[in-house]
Amino acid sequence: MAVHREWAGRLGTDAKGNRVILLNDAGARLVEATADVALSNISPPEPSPELLSLCPSGDDGANKELMLVQVTRFTCGSFAVGTTAHHQVADGLGRCSFMIAWGKAARGVAIDPIPVENIHTPDPSDNVATHTVHFSPEMVSKLKSKASTGVRRPYSSLQCVAAHLWRCITKARGLDGNTLTKFKIAVNGRPRMRNPRVPEDYAGNVVLWAQPATTVKDLLGNPLQYAVELISREVARIDDRYFRSFIDFVSSDAVEKEGLVPAETLVRCPDVFVSNLKGIPMYDLDFGTGKPFLFTRSHPPWEGYVFIMPPFCSDGSMDVQVCLFSRAMDIFKECAATRWKWLTHSYKLFLC
Repeated sequence: MAVHREWAGRLGTDAKGNRVILLNDAGARLVEATADVALSNISPPEPSPELLSLCPSGDDGANKELMLVQVTRFTCGSFAVGTTAHHQVADGLGRCSFMIAWGKAARGVAIDPIPVENIHTPDPSDNVATHTVHFSPEMVSKLKSKASTGVRRPYSSLQCVAAHLWRCITKARGLDGNTLTKFKIAVNGRPRMRNPRVPEDYAGNVVLWAQPATTVKDLLGNPLQYAVELISREVARIDDRYFRSFIDFVSSDAVEKEGLVPAETLVRCPDVFVSNLKGIPMYDLDFGTGKPFLFTRSHPPWEGYVFIMPPFCSDGSMDVQVCLFSRAMDIFKECAATRWKWLTHSYKLFLC
């Protein structure tokens, strides 16, 4: 916390009324818990409300900590580390940088100095289900080959898988053909911003959204390549100039003049939101007890969200968590199964 002081601070306002992080060293919340069972007895194969018991609750907002951690120890000797963090402080990569540094400190390794999601959790919704999908290297290769036919430069594996999911989710929802659907995918600005570059371990939000859009009938009536090209074109547009233009916007008083407020709904239909966690090195985390067997979300109750998870092994496969209303989930699985054999992972140990 002495190095990553942002997580020990509190949200507040400065003299001008701007929203800031107060570096007052008020501290984070650490909860230690024990369970009279082995980890294998309670770990479900994919995100579930059951996993919320392993994460600290920030519902009461008593001290409004920006980082809450719960360590749960099991009779088998394993332990789970659950975290709840305020998304206004940092994005996924920034949060991971703190966790990696914490692991180094636990092992007595020097921590590199750093350059100078909301705590409130809604009640789990019984109407939203989460399905974990495993794309094998062969499946990813087939999707990429199918989408890149006739183009000079192959599309990325991520964009091909994302486009495939957009189509399957849209079909499962049963939307009217004239409905406009947007595919909002998070774009990391760290590798895009230049002069000066943003360090990989920068602890803040450096993510903007690419938002390709089309009608349902065009999305489903055209080949996969149509959706991939829409995504590729919009992602390419979010470049260094775009990020710096956004920084100029939020640094001015334009935000207050526009009256922008956070969205109140957790239902994204007819749109799809994709958070790409694939490049976040959570499997490098080590508290001196070895690396985690699994990194996963606990229970994201947000309809229309897709999380591309960090891979356990670097074989080119992808694990994806899809959140949809229960009534659409069976259709989603059936739609996907008619094209590829989808596999679901089951793990004995996990880190949330």
